[in-house]
Amino acid sequence: MAMIGYARVSTNDQNLDLQVNALRSSGCEKVFEDHGISGAVEKRRGLNAVLRNLRRGDTLVVWRLDRLGRSIRHLIDVISKLQARGIEFRSVTESIDTSSAGGRMIFHVIAAMAEFERSMISERTIAGMEAARQRGQSLGRRRSLTEEQCADAVKALRQGRESLTDVARRYRVHPRTLKRLIG
Repeated sequence: MAMIGYARVSTNDQNLDLQVNALRSSGCEKVFEDHGISGAVEKRRGLNAVLRNLRRGDTLVVWRLDRLGRSIRHLIDVISKLQARGIEFRSVTESIDTSSAGGRMIFHVIAAMAEFERSMISERTIAGMEAARQRGQSLGRRRSLTEEQCADAVKALRQGRESLTDVARRYRVHPRTLKRLIG
């Protein structure tokens, strides 16, 4: 049962000393690091390495939650996967420790709030789309071709005057766009 740390800074000119010292003082035998990588990036060399090295009974320790990830969704995903593997999680600054009942409760409260936030965002998005439809706005991406261009392209392709690639190049669209149009 090892305590393994993970430290990250967003820019190359930042220093990891504060985090690494705090992690070592917390009992971490080994510390994995990422330099110059945003917390919004989910695939990180140091993070991937620490996740591969953790074993059942180990504890992943971070200096602060935002060092592991910026989004609540990502944090919850990582911590849930750790728990499923029998690995605990600890954040030094926030005093979250999933090996205790209180720490698990805090984690689940955060998870519940994140789920609530996602639901609210979804509801607002749906309501906004419906309001836009009622105002007569079209949703989604703007069409690549006008009705006239569509008719001209279909005519050219059906008459065999030009190849699919040539017509696509002329209208600056991908050939698949024209295939969908004539299909």
